[in-house]
Amino acid sequence: MATTVDCCATQLIDGDGGFNVTGLDNFIKTSNMFSCGLSYAVVAIMGPQSSGKSTLMNHLFHTSFREMDAFRGRSQTTKGIWIAKCTGIEPCTIAMDLEGTDGRERGEDDTAFEKQSALFALAVSDIVLINMWCHDIGREQAANKPLLKTVFQVMMRLFSPRKTTLLFVIRDKTKTPLENLEPILREDIQKIWDSVPKPQAHVHTPLSEFFNVEVTALSSYEDKEDKFKEEVAQLRQRFYHSIAPGGLAGDRRGVVPASAFSLSAQHMWKVIRENKDLDLPAHKVMVATVRCEEIAYEKLSQLRSDKGWLELEEAVQLGPVQGFGEKLSSIIDTYFSLYDEETIFFDESVRNAKRKQLESNALDIVYPAYTTMIGHLRSKALDDFKTKLDQALNNGEGFAASAQTWTHSILLEFDKGSDDASVRQAKWGASKVRDKLRRDIDSHALAVRNAKLLEITTNFEKQLAKALAEPVESLFEAGGKDTWLSVRKLLKRETEAAVSEFLDRVAGFELEEETIESMQQSLRDYARKLVENKAREEAGKVLIRMKDRFSTVFNHDNDSLPRVWTGNEDIRAITRDARSASMKLLSDMAAIRLDEKPDNIERVLDLSLINKTSAAASSQYTDREVSMDPLASSTWEEVSPEDILISPVQCKSLWRQFQGETEYTITQAIAAQEAYKRNNNWLPPAWTIMAMAIFGFNEFMMLLKNPLLILGLFVAYLIGKALWVQLDVAGEFRHGTLPGILSISSKVFPTVMNLLKRLAEEAQGNPAPERTEQHHSDQTFRNQTQKPDSVSSSISNSGLSSVGSSDGDSEYSTTNLSQAKNKHS
Repeated sequence: MATTVDCCATQLIDGDGGFNVTGLDNFIKTSNMFSCGLSYAVVAIMGPQSSGKSTLMNHLFHTSFREMDAFRGRSQTTKGIWIAKCTGIEPCTIAMDLEGTDGRERGEDDTAFEKQSALFALAVSDIVLINMWCHDIGREQAANKPLLKTVFQVMMRLFSPRKTTLLFVIRDKTKTPLENLEPILREDIQKIWDSVPKPQAHVHTPLSEFFNVEVTALSSYEDKEDKFKEEVAQLRQRFYHSIAPGGLAGDRRGVVPASAFSLSAQHMWKVIRENKDLDLPAHKVMVATVRCEEIAYEKLSQLRSDKGWLELEEAVQLGPVQGFGEKLSSIIDTYFSLYDEETIFFDESVRNAKRKQLESNALDIVYPAYTTMIGHLRSKALDDFKTKLDQALNNGEGFAASAQTWTHSILLEFDKGSDDASVRQAKWGASKVRDKLRRDIDSHALAVRNAKLLEITTNFEKQLAKALAEPVESLFEAGGKDTWLSVRKLLKRETEAAVSEFLDRVAGFELEEETIESMQQSLRDYARKLVENKAREEAGKVLIRMKDRFSTVFNHDNDSLPRVWTGNEDIRAITRDARSASMKLLSDMAAIRLDEKPDNIERVLDLSLINKTSAAASSQYTDREVSMDPLASSTWEEVSPEDILISPVQCKSLWRQFQGETEYTITQAIAAQEAYKRNNNWLPPAWTIMAMAIFGFNEFMMLLKNPLLILGLFVAYLIGKALWVQLDVAGEFRHGTLPGILSISSKVFPTVMNLLKRLAEEAQGNPAPERTEQHHSDQTFRNQTQKPDSVSSSISNSGLSSVGSSDGDSEYSTTNLSQAKNKHS
């Protein structure tokens, strides 16, 4: 091939792969490329043999590459790789013409040089023109798809990204608009990129990181030469300032200086030539690969749009589908069989490899439906277990036996359902879902068991509360001799009864021995805590209880009848007994005694509060020991701090308050006794009676000697007695002496006249029986009630004067006095 000074055309690599180091160095010097620095661009062209690559380069860059002579026939023109400097284009642009691919000279199986030269062009060029005929778009070999796929794969492994521009030049364009052809080419390039295996470093690297894809179209050179040249001239304009921002190679990276271009190109070609990965299968293997991929993709698309599959997918979203696995397996088998029929004549290894890939992709499509189906089976099984377990428990069956029986039954049913849903072509298993179902069943069973046990425990706690709360309160209120002994017996009896019944109720749960012991102890602790809380509650009301007890003992006799203070009662002894009873209540509520431990609380309180004076008088202690107060402490001896309800200091304070609030009741009782004595003592003093007997002896003897005088005195006594009864002298004088005299003086004359009139009527023989009977009954009633009225009067006065005492005492005293009045009347 002839060369000129202008373009400096040089063969860089010969047809056998030899690198022309000397020729490249001369080319760099001749073209003055050495001084360009980074301001240069390399443009390569690749494409099928005899596709007009050299012709395009000569018209586009004004080079003089050897062109094919059409009159001599279509044969190989360019051998190896040639380079030349483009004239009239800035910056310095180097054109690289590659040997055509798919040539008959090298044959079908000798494609290694094609791959090596294409990879070299992509590695060293900024812009690569891919020359292709318009009618070859959509084809595999003519469109250089296998070649590009191989080159892409090796390039990512051998070289780092440098952002090469791929300019697809569509030759001999037809009536099909470029706007329709360009998307097809871009999609093909993207598919090639997505399909090639990538090293780990570039697994997620997009195509745009390595290449910019551009597309242009040219008219036929032979039929429309003028049009062709015009379009080429327009395309040439795009190569001016190609490396500037916005140009064809404006975002290139990793450019070496022009002075190092020769060394860099040599190194790249050496790496490419020594790399054995470029010795890939021959053309028929590539054709099998591409065609099998197309058929597999076609069957996969048909599967996605299959009516039966879509109906099955829609149905399984709504719930379990009977025979799901068999239906889905049949659909998949259909498309696998079609693939086998259409690929039977292709290379067996490629066909099998692509079938495995088809199986994997198809199973990926249907797997979500399978998981949905298994999920429905799991949900249904869990719901069935919940329903069956609840029914069994409602029928009175034991929990453990019911849970075990239905767990086994439900899991068997799930296994049958999962076998029915299995797909023959896949080795999917439902073991993980089954394990999750088992965990869900166990979790629900445990939750139900805990809920049932909690319900049983709560019921027994309520039962214990009902059996203990009111009886314990009654025992504390009664304050008997052995209050805490009775409480302990009650607590033990009710607790053991509840625990025994509780064990019967939980027998069906088959709990572990430790769990049962723990629950029994929890029930016992609850009962004990209940009694302790009730004791603390009653301790807070101890002062009210003490006052009630004092009022009961003080105001009632041994027969529980209200006392009438007649003057014969020993108020001091009664007060002591009442205070002792109240002190017994205080000692009972001072501490919790559920552990049968002895203590001295009652003795200390008795000595310190009741018998304090006598104990101090009879004691032989020293003055210092006598002065010590056993209640001046915050704890009781032999009593743990958590069992103390009322400390010694608090007992002393409560007793002081108790004495102050009951003192008035005692004072009123004493006042009532004195009032009763005053109202019922009509006789003069004894010395007066003795003096009257001595000094009135003569008068007495005179009366004995004069019977008429005695009769007159007797009649006078009767009249006076009648007047006494009619006038109710004792009743009138109860309100005072002066009011009594005034009231009697106003009634004396009418009463005397009434007696005289009655005597006159009786003397005339006209008695008034009814009046006499009424008068007699009135008189008898007055005679019977004369003495009790005076006593009741004194008690009433005493009760009214004690209103200022506490509410409990006042209420109780008023009630007792009312009962006393009713009894005497």
